[in-house]
Amino acid sequence: MNAFSAAIGLYFQPKILRLVFLGFSSGLPLALTFSTLSVWLAENGVEKSTIGLFAALGVPYTLKFLWAPLIDRAYLPFLTRSFGRRRAWMLFSQAALVLAIFALGQSDPALDAGRMALLALVVSFCSASQDIVLDAYRVETLDERTFAAGAAVFVWGYRVAMLVSGAGALYIASGTNWGMAYSVMAVLMAVGIIATLMSPEPDLEDNHAPVGGNWFTDAVAGPFAEFMGSRGWTALVILAFVVFYKLGDSMAGVMTNPFLVELGFTKVEIANVSKIYGFTATMAGLAIGGWLLNASGLVKSLWICGILQLLSNLMFAAQAEVGHSVSFLALTIGFENLSGGMGTAIFIAYLSSLCNISYTATQYALLSSLFAIPRTLISSGTGYVAEAVAWTDFFIYTAVGAVPGLLLLWFLTKRGWIGEKPADPI
Repeated sequence: MNAFSAAIGLYFQPKILRLVFLGFSSGLPLALTFSTLSVWLAENGVEKSTIGLFAALGVPYTLKFLWAPLIDRAYLPFLTRSFGRRRAWMLFSQAALVLAIFALGQSDPALDAGRMALLALVVSFCSASQDIVLDAYRVETLDERTFAAGAAVFVWGYRVAMLVSGAGALYIASGTNWGMAYSVMAVLMAVGIIATLMSPEPDLEDNHAPVGGNWFTDAVAGPFAEFMGSRGWTALVILAFVVFYKLGDSMAGVMTNPFLVELGFTKVEIANVSKIYGFTATMAGLAIGGWLLNASGLVKSLWICGILQLLSNLMFAAQAEVGHSVSFLALTIGFENLSGGMGTAIFIAYLSSLCNISYTATQYALLSSLFAIPRTLISSGTGYVAEAVAWTDFFIYTAVGAVPGLLLLWFLTKRGWIGEKPADPI
């Protein structure tokens, strides 16, 4: 009982509770440039091919490792002196997000889709920059005993934020307009700003940018050389696996909301089932994923979640055949979000296991960037596929997209290149 109480007590430590709100700040912008934005576009009659291309606007999430070294080491005048290196970048990116989200809400896809695309790109860039420093802050403020609890509450806060910017934004848009919905979301970024102001700066030996010719070696070359050098050519296979493991899931996700709109589901129905019900299933999936990791180990967990993610795409194919059915949609969304939550929990654990603590921000940014490739560059062309084939066939194709990741997992498992049990996220 004492051990159980101690485990529960971890979640009430101030440094753990603060991560809930920082996770909220991290998760809020994502839906505003992806799922929520796709409903706005579809409602205004934007072609599916164009909506698919909007997914490419998430490219900053894919390329954020390019400027991660800058955020890892650079000094911001006044802000760094007043708040410290990590908190300075947190506040700077959060303030930029407030302005960018508000500006995006004032756009009109029917009149100027190009301006909307540019502003969505700015939001994605600021959000990706915030993620770089928040991921580094989370790792640097936790120890081995608190890492699991901290990672869990961060993901929970992230998912709550996605519910707010997903279902919440749809409710507000239904009752008022899209501009008001995005303005409210901009105001809610204050949650992250307040949490940052209340959070202590990590106790790092080097709290300022290094001076001299070793900066590039230490901040840029070092993290990549360490990752590749410690694993040899095996690193290339691992990186490919990171890219392809959730490919099928990402391909389906880009077109899910346009699919539901075309089937005749209203914004309120999408909010009720796809967002709120899906949120509950996701949270359950995160918890089950943590339990699964502890019970079965990393390898078995990756296999189970990979297969479940493939099957979830086939559920959407079945939904296309059933048509407008709220009850069947609840089943489809429930299964998809449950498997997605489990897969996310397991995959965060896997990515964390690959990082060297000496290069926190840059290596994690690299891996999470590769993780984002399917959601952005690869999935951006799915709109053209959706226009060319029936919805049933489309989701079958996305299920096939999950196969390369499973084949790479088989290869890594056979060679023994996936270690057993990193620090679990739940």
